[in-house]
Amino acid sequence: MLDKAASVLSALESGPSTLAQLVNTTGLARPTVHRLAVALEHHRLVDRDMQGRFVLGRRLNELAAAAGEDILLVSAGPVLGALRDHSGESAQLFRRQGDQRVCVAAAERPMGLRDSIPVGAVLSMKAGSAAQVLLAWEEPDRLHRGLVDAKFSATMLAAIRRHGWSQSVSEREPGAASVSAPVRGPNARVVAAVSVSGPVERITRQPGRLHAAAVVAAANRLTDILKRAEERRAAQAR
Repeated sequence: MLDKAASVLSALESGPSTLAQLVNTTGLARPTVHRLAVALEHHRLVDRDMQGRFVLGRRLNELAAAAGEDILLVSAGPVLGALRDHSGESAQLFRRQGDQRVCVAAAERPMGLRDSIPVGAVLSMKAGSAAQVLLAWEEPDRLHRGLVDAKFSATMLAAIRRHGWSQSVSEREPGAASVSAPVRGPNARVVAAVSVSGPVERITRQPGRLHAAAVVAAANRLTDILKRAEERRAAQAR
């Protein structure tokens, strides 16, 4: 039964899934998948998004952090701190959870006007440069579902895939601007977004011109850290 539960969690790594999608992905019987998903939800290992689809639960992040094994979170602090110091703006790391994104790490600007996004803040996947990045490389069906009621378009996401970064101005909140870039796991799947954010008066209406290179470099550093960690795990398993 543990193996079957693990298969359900693995199926959710690619994003939200309906019960029918879980049945198709896992190859398990529908009653079995339903029973496992509900049990995992009870233990907060699985949650539901606003459409009622199953998503990975926040308890997984808590367990990883408690075990000291979340390499991304452990590594994010110094990388975000360096990005903040270089850009002079607040820096954040976002992960997607269903139809929302969560700030899982941040380095705040110490003085002056700030666009403060505290760790634990839950924001929409319908607006903002980080939402754009977290959606841009999704599978086509998930991408198109994510565009419903979004403040950005498929054309904008295609440009993000070409450029490797995104920017937004007054999209999530009037007067706020941001730049984001993707962090990729060992399988090249986008697992997080690195961002810098600040008021338009300071970060300008073309924030990418100022900060895209630094944000992409920070995201690439975290991608490299994840890749090296996976290589070490693979070497130890041999």
